[in-house]
Amino acid sequence: MSSITPADIEVGAKDGGGAPRRPGRVSLGGLSLNLRSSGIYIAFALIIALFSVLTDGALLQPQNISNIIVQNSYILILAIGMILVIIAGHIDLSVGSVVAVTGALAAVLMVNMGVPWPLALLITLVAGALIGAWQGYWIAYFGIPAFIVTLAGMLLFRALTLTVLGNQGIGPFPDQVRTLANGFTDGWLGNIGLGPLGGADLFSLLIGIVAIAGMVLAQWRGRSARKGYGQTVDSLALFVLKMAAGAALILFLVVQLARFKNLPWVLVLLAVLVLAYSLMANRTVFGRQIYAIGGNLQAAVMSGVKVKSVVFWIFVNMGVLSAIAGVIFAGRLNQAGPTAGNSFELDAIAAAFIGGAAVQGGVGKVVGAITGGLIMAVINNGMSLIGSPSERVMLVKGAVLLAAVAFDVWTKRRAGTAR
Repeated sequence: MSSITPADIEVGAKDGGGAPRRPGRVSLGGLSLNLRSSGIYIAFALIIALFSVLTDGALLQPQNISNIIVQNSYILILAIGMILVIIAGHIDLSVGSVVAVTGALAAVLMVNMGVPWPLALLITLVAGALIGAWQGYWIAYFGIPAFIVTLAGMLLFRALTLTVLGNQGIGPFPDQVRTLANGFTDGWLGNIGLGPLGGADLFSLLIGIVAIAGMVLAQWRGRSARKGYGQTVDSLALFVLKMAAGAALILFLVVQLARFKNLPWVLVLLAVLVLAYSLMANRTVFGRQIYAIGGNLQAAVMSGVKVKSVVFWIFVNMGVLSAIAGVIFAGRLNQAGPTAGNSFELDAIAAAFIGGAAVQGGVGKVVGAITGGLIMAVINNGMSLIGSPSERVMLVKGAVLLAAVAFDVWTKRRAGTAR
């Protein structure tokens, strides 16, 4: 029941005459590239490069990068929970409706009833947990397939939203909620000159440097631990190359944001969630049990995993994250509307599958789901910048989703025939 760990690039693998070529890998000179784990990141880089050229660089302008993050934050939050649901071998079709009903609840509490926003937020999160518990009970303990339960939930909670709101929205929200959804960190340390790039917020840059240091330290400790257990690790040169690429990406993102309006608060929230859920999925017993259930249910049961309890809490977690996304979305629009959350479940599911989740479960990463969500966001934003009609955007997104799932099936078949 080990957690899923990336095996991106290895040096020294051979196509012939030496070590056998492993399924799902392609060799480029002296490098062996694992398409299953690394393909999504290569595709993301190529998509960014393509739209950067098509938009004459507008895609990577500071304001546009900030807009991409803020406008898609709620989908990324949902993708974090959805990837765990899919890894366990289930699906959740109700998250869009849960976003709507929790946003409506928050609006009623804060706007109509005058409840202080911290207490209203807490009540909303508890309501999301109860919704997740309701669905988790029918799935885990009553044995109804998640597809059916959450499809019913999609209808039930949308009807409840319409009952609460009718045909009108409720707003405006308190300033603190709007700041969480649309606001930016203050320039506490002032600006620093970056030559031809102009000024940038010093505090944001320091946060970026700390993030890079934390990433390198975590990866180095993980590499040292694997070496201590006698496991295969990347060469030192390749490790340094991968860390340099990651550091360059983080630094570029932070510099661009620091040149605009500093770090969006919702990005800070996302970073905390990604870190917490990545650690949970890869370093805790509960996370490893999720992978075990999705990978081989019978083996998980025989190993003593409390499958029903794990599945129940997965859906409770999905309800809480849906509530967070509901508050963020309502705060961004500054009102809770009856049509909020429409098709959000499809975007979250697409993000998970594009990000590397397997159709049968047992495979996936939180960072991969975030990457999948960003791919969808970049496609939306890039095609909007070049003036593509909405039907063409949907066509491209559908093709990308189909290609991602087809690639997953293809790699599995290659692995099966190679054994």
